[in-house]
Amino acid sequence: MQNRTDNRQPLTPEQGAALVALARQTLVRHFGETIASTDPQRLETKPSDQAFQARCGTFVTLKIDNQLRGCIGSLSATAPILAGVCDNALNAALHDPRFPPLDKKELEAVHIEVSVLSEPIPLAYTDADDLLARLRPGIDGVIIKRGFASATFLPQVWDQLPQPEPFLSHLCLKAGLPADQWREGDLEVQVYQVQYFEEDR
Repeated sequence: MQNRTDNRQPLTPEQGAALVALARQTLVRHFGETIASTDPQRLETKPSDQAFQARCGTFVTLKIDNQLRGCIGSLSATAPILAGVCDNALNAALHDPRFPPLDKKELEAVHIEVSVLSEPIPLAYTDADDLLARLRPGIDGVIIKRGFASATFLPQVWDQLPQPEPFLSHLCLKAGLPADQWREGDLEVQVYQVQYFEEDR
């Protein structure tokens, strides 16, 4: 994880692979399918790893043919990583309001990504130009809040929106705010980083 803001040890690639496998396993079990794996030990013993008891935010992202099919997560450190991945896998599949619930026949086509978040920290800025200068494309996930409106983009979204201006405009729209609201200088902004794992393609 780049530029970490907490003291938790980063997960290893093996631990990340276990979390992605756990997300897959959670969906397979939900749909009543048989769990098939050439490495059942990775699925069944790795989730008992003590590192997974750390409390931090997690997101699970589902894609089909590189198109978003669901993404749900938690920003705050309210649950252990293990529980967060299981819950968010189901929520991304079934409860993302932007999409109909995932159908059983789509399961095989779904590509799963898991993000483990650092604790969000406030980003102080003076005006719109200063905000643009302080953002770190490709590194920071961004949370915006104004009144009851709020939204976040994971750092991976920079891949689709690499320039700060459209990144912030799309984030404002996601929050239900005017696209240029970030120019007013009245948004509460927080940033965080992620450790990101995905299934082999």
